[in-house]
Amino acid sequence: MKNALAALRALGHESRLAAFRRLVEAGPEGLSVGDLREHLALPPATLTAHLNVLRAAGLVRDQREGRVIRVRADYAQMDALVAYLTENCCAGSASCAPASTCQPRPKGTQR
Repeated sequence: MKNALAALRALGHESRLAAFRRLVEAGPEGLSVGDLREHLALPPATLTAHLNVLRAAGLVRDQREGRVIRVRADYAQMDALVAYLTENCCAGSASCAPASTCQPRPKGTQR
């Protein structure tokens, strides 16, 4: 429950939710911080603060690649949150249980 609360709290802000959704859409390769900032049109310090909250909640992870920092959604953490939220869905019927792994959509497709 503690992890779920931290994740939901982190996603409870419009900019953080938009950042996380964009990283999920980007797929396993993620995005550079600069590309994410351009997409969200946020000042660098604001994006840094939002990413710190998402990191603390375990929803994103990053990796330095030379002078670039690449940020990725943590799909395992996202799946764990969805599984926790739907754990008792439909009285335990598998018909509404989430998939065990996230399959990113092909680039260019819409929801």
